[in-house]
Amino acid sequence: MSGKDIDSPHMSKGLARWLAGAAGVGALGTIAGVTVARSVTRRVVVDDPYVNEDFETLDGDRSYLVTTPDGVPLAVREVGPTDAPLTVVFAHGFCLRMGSFHFQRIRLSEEWGSQVRMIFYDQRGHGRSGAAPPETYTVTQLGMDLETVLQVIAPRGPIVLVGHSMGGMTVLSHARQFPQQYGNRITGAALISSAAEGVAKSPLGEILNNPALEAVRRAARSAPKLVHRGRNATRSLIGPILRAASYSNINVSPTIAAFSEEMMLGTPIPTMVEFLQALEVHDETKGLATLATIPTLIVCGDRDLVTPAEYSRRMAAALPDCELVIVSRAGHLVLLDQSEPVNGALVRLVKRATPSRFAVISQRLRDRVLRRD
Repeated sequence: MSGKDIDSPHMSKGLARWLAGAAGVGALGTIAGVTVARSVTRRVVVDDPYVNEDFETLDGDRSYLVTTPDGVPLAVREVGPTDAPLTVVFAHGFCLRMGSFHFQRIRLSEEWGSQVRMIFYDQRGHGRSGAAPPETYTVTQLGMDLETVLQVIAPRGPIVLVGHSMGGMTVLSHARQFPQQYGNRITGAALISSAAEGVAKSPLGEILNNPALEAVRRAARSAPKLVHRGRNATRSLIGPILRAASYSNINVSPTIAAFSEEMMLGTPIPTMVEFLQALEVHDETKGLATLATIPTLIVCGDRDLVTPAEYSRRMAAALPDCELVIVSRAGHLVLLDQSEPVNGALVRLVKRATPSRFAVISQRLRDRVLRRD
C-alpha cells in the first residue's frame, strides 16, 4: 500500500473511514480460518501440474459483443458448432470473469465435441465487458443481462444454464423473471458454490456488515476519481479476504491461485463495492420454484467460506430433480481447484436435461472421475 494512497490530502472522509475500518475487515481472516488465510501468501505445493497451463484459451475462441438494452457491451466467447443440438451457457462469479470456467471449457469441449455449443460471457463491470451505472450492479439486472445474451446468441434450441457463485444467483434471477422459458427452451440448470439469498451470515458477511463499506460505496458514486486513487488501499482490504476464502488449504496449485488472484485484483473498485452490497441484499428464492420444474445440479465445496455447503443443501432440498454434489476438501473456487468432479456432474446434468436430443455422451470423463476417487 503506497503512502500517497493513504495520505492523499484529497482523499474523501468516507474513504478514510473505510481505511479506519481495516481492523474489522482484517479480522475476517481469523474467522475464516488461520490455515486458509495463510494460503494467500504461502504455497507449499512442490509439483504444480498446471505450471504450463494456458489460462487464456478462451481468448482464441469466437468472440462477440452483445449490447444490453441500457447500452452496456458484454464480451462473449463461443465454443462448438452454432448448429449443435444443445447450448450450455456459463455465468461467472463475483470479481471473476469468464476465464474462471477454463477447465470446463477445455475438458467439456473435448467430451462433448460437436454435440454442444458452449457460451461464456463477462458480467457487466467484469473482465472485458463494459462498466455500467452503479445503480445497475444488482442481481436482478444480471438476470436481465443473461436474457439479453440468450436472445442474441442462442435464440433457438434447448439450453442448459451453469452459474458459479454470483453467476448462480444470476441464473436464479433469470428463472424468477422469465419462468415461462423453463421446461421449454431451458431444460437444465447448474448452481455451483452459490446461494438463493443474501450471504450476510457467511464469513463474507463481516465485510458486508462493516459500516465503512457504505462510505466507500458513496465515494465510488460521488467521487470515482478519488476512489481510483485509493484503489490499492481498498483492494488490500477486500482482496485478501476473497483470496483466502477461495481455496480450502495451502496445497492448491500456485498457478491456479495466481490466475484467480489476477482476476480478483483486476476487478474495478466500483464493481467490487457495488456487487458486494448486491450479494448482501439479494433474494432469489422465488427462482427455486421455477428451477424445480427442470433437472438441476447443485455443487459446493465442503470448505466453502463464502457460500457454505448448508446453502447448497437448502437449495437442493427445494428441487425435486436435483443432484447435490459436495466436493471434499474444496473451497469456493471448486470449479478451478477440483474441476473433475464438477465436470463429471455437468456431463450427468446434460444427459438428464436432454435425454432425447443428446442421447450419447462419452464415458471418458466419468471414467477419469471414478479412477480419481
